[in-house]
Amino acid sequence: MSIEINGETKKIGLALSGGGFRAAAFHLGVFRKLEQMGLLWNLDLLTCVSGGSIAGAFLAANWKQADALDRLENYLRTKSIAVSSFLSGILDPSSTRLEKLAESYDRHLFSGAMLDALKNGPRIYLNSTNLSTGNMFFFVAGANLDTEMGEWELGVQDARNFPICRAVAASSAFPPVFPPLYVGQDTYANNMVDYVTLTDGGVYDNLGVNPLLRTRNELDYAIVSDAGKPFAMEGEPTELGSMVLKESISILMEQVRGLQFSRLQLSHESDSGPKPIWFSIDSTEGQVQYGDAEFASAISTNLKKLNDAEIGVLTRHAGGLLHSRITRYAPELNQV
Repeated sequence: MSIEINGETKKIGLALSGGGFRAAAFHLGVFRKLEQMGLLWNLDLLTCVSGGSIAGAFLAANWKQADALDRLENYLRTKSIAVSSFLSGILDPSSTRLEKLAESYDRHLFSGAMLDALKNGPRIYLNSTNLSTGNMFFFVAGANLDTEMGEWELGVQDARNFPICRAVAASSAFPPVFPPLYVGQDTYANNMVDYVTLTDGGVYDNLGVNPLLRTRNELDYAIVSDAGKPFAMEGEPTELGSMVLKESISILMEQVRGLQFSRLQLSHESDSGPKPIWFSIDSTEGQVQYGDAEFASAISTNLKKLNDAEIGVLTRHAGGLLHSRITRYAPELNQV
C-alpha cells in the first residue's frame, strides 16, 4: 500500500482498541477521516482488539469497496448481538455463547469467509489473549504474505482456513459474558500444551500496540485509536469485594495502557520505532463540539446497537481527534 512524502515511501499502521460497538463506531470515524485525507486505502497494517477487531476485520474483508464504511455503520445501527448470543448459548446445549457470537458475526459481517480471504488487503492482526500462556495470541493475514495464527512462545502455524468470524469472536470474548474460544490440537498443534483457550485481547493489551513495534512490519507512522473505557476518578470509591475486583482489573488495564503509550514514544525517540500519533476517547483537545468527549466516553462498551446521536458523536469526535493529532504531530500527512 504505502504513501509517498517528499519522494520517499512511507508506511502507516493503525491500532484499533477494544471497547465493544462504541469502539467500532469510534474507529469508523477514524476510517472516514482517513478516507477524506486519502490515507485509508493506503494503510499498510491494522492491529485490532475486541471491538476494534469487528471494525478492522470488516474493513479488511471489504477492502477498497466503495460502500464498506456505510455498511459497517448500518450494522452498528441495527444489530444487537450480546444478549441474543448469551441467551441462545444457554438454551442450546450443543453450542457455547462464544460460538453463537461467532455465528452472529459470520451471518452479518463475513459470510463464511476464511482468514485467507484477507490476503489482498493490508497486513491485519486480530489479537486475543492465550489463557494457556498469558501471551498475546494473534491471527494475522493480508499483504499477500503468510496467513498464520499463534504467539511467540508456542509458535505460529498456518491459518488460511480459519474462519474470520471465530478469530474476531476470540478477540472480543469479553469475560465473563463470553467463555474463551477452545482451539484444539487438530487446529493448532504443538508439544507444549494440549490445547489453548483464547479470551478477549483487551485482557493482555486493549490497544493492540505490539505489532506496531515489530521490526518486520517496518512502519513510519503508528496511529493508535483508543476508544476503551477511561479510568475515572471516584469521589466515593467502592468497598464491595466484587466491585473491588472489577476496579482492580480496570486499574491494571490503565497501567498497561500508559506503558504502551510510553513504549511507542520511547521507541520513536530512540530511532527504532515509528512516529506515534495517538488519541483517546476522553480527549478534549481537538473535539469538534463542546461536550463530545464527555458524551462519547459515557456510551456503554457493550455489543448493543447504537442510536443516531451515539453514532454521530462517536464518528465526529474520532475524526476531530485524528485531524488534530495529525496536524500537530505529523502535518506532512495532510499533504498526501
